Amino acid sequence: MLEISARKVAQVALMGRELNRAEGELRAFIDHMSEDEQAELVAIMWIGRESFFAEDLVEAIATARAEASTPCADYLIGTPHMSDHLENGLDALGVSAEDVENDLM
Repeated sequence: MLEISARKVAQVALMGRELNRAEGELRAFIDHMSEDEQAELVAIMWIGRESFFAEDLVEAIATARAEASTPCADYLIGTPHMSDHLENGLDALGVSAEDVENDLM
């Protein structure tokens, strides 16, 4: 089971779409997450960009922990199409990103 909630992942995806306005808020939001949540967030993004399959979630999380060499917020913000990948990752894991995002609005 994931420590990070789908709601937090969706919040990062939404803020990522508004980087010009919300970059500072996004960085603070990610920085306040636990290391486990940050690793899971990166793993979900990787699943969404098809670097891993949904069934390899545990391996993706372990890889994210092992390979973390820059601050998570820097890594995610520097990743092209981060928001799309997060949404696709949630969908691949069986969570409707659109439903979660609609609940946030």
